[in-house]
Amino acid sequence: MSSAFPEIYLVRHGETEWSLSGRHTGRSDIPLTENGEAAARKLADRLAGLSVSAVWSSPSARARKTCMLAGFGSGAVIREDLAEWDYGAYEGITTKAILADRPGWQLFRDGCPNGESAADVGARADAVINAIRQAPASILIFSSSHFLRVLAARWLGLPPQGGAHFVLDTASISVLGYEHDLTEPVIRRWNQR
Repeated sequence: MSSAFPEIYLVRHGETEWSLSGRHTGRSDIPLTENGEAAARKLADRLAGLSVSAVWSSPSARARKTCMLAGFGSGAVIREDLAEWDYGAYEGITTKAILADRPGWQLFRDGCPNGESAADVGARADAVINAIRQAPASILIFSSSHFLRVLAARWLGLPPQGGAHFVLDTASISVLGYEHDLTEPVIRRWNQR
C-alpha cells in the first residue's frame, strides 16, 4: 500500500439511510445503517498494516463512527474543514426532487441555496491540502462523498467543479499521492471497495 512518497488515504463513511436513498446529507447527523457499520468494520482488514502519521476525520457522526469501527478512532483528529458540503435548503432532498423544481440543476456547478457553492467547498479543500503539504507524511482521512470529490479535484489542480467527474461509493478507499516528485500530485487509486 505504500510508495516512496507520502500517500493520502481517503475513506468515505459507511452507508446511512440517506446515502442509501440518495438524500443529500451535509450537516445532518444521520447514523450508519447496520450494513454501513459492517462495511466500516471490514475497513479494518482492508487498511491493516497501513502506516500513517495522522488520522483526520470530518466532525460528522457517520465519519467518526466509520473511523472508530475501522480501528483508527483513538488517534483521530476532528477537523471542521473536512465536513461534507453544506447543502442548505437542499439538505435531506434527493437530486430527483431538486430537478423537479429546478430543471438542469447540478450541484458542482450551481451549489445550494442557503448552503455552499463549489468554490466554498474548494476553499476548505485547499486548507486541507495545505495542511497535508505542511506535514509531508502519509495521512488517513475519513469524510463524505462530495467533499472528498472536491478534495481530489483540488489535489490535481482542477477547479472544485472538477469533483463532478469522480464518484465515491460508501466505505470506499481512495489514495492521493505523487508520481515522480512532490510537485506531481496524482490519484494513485480511486473508489476501491
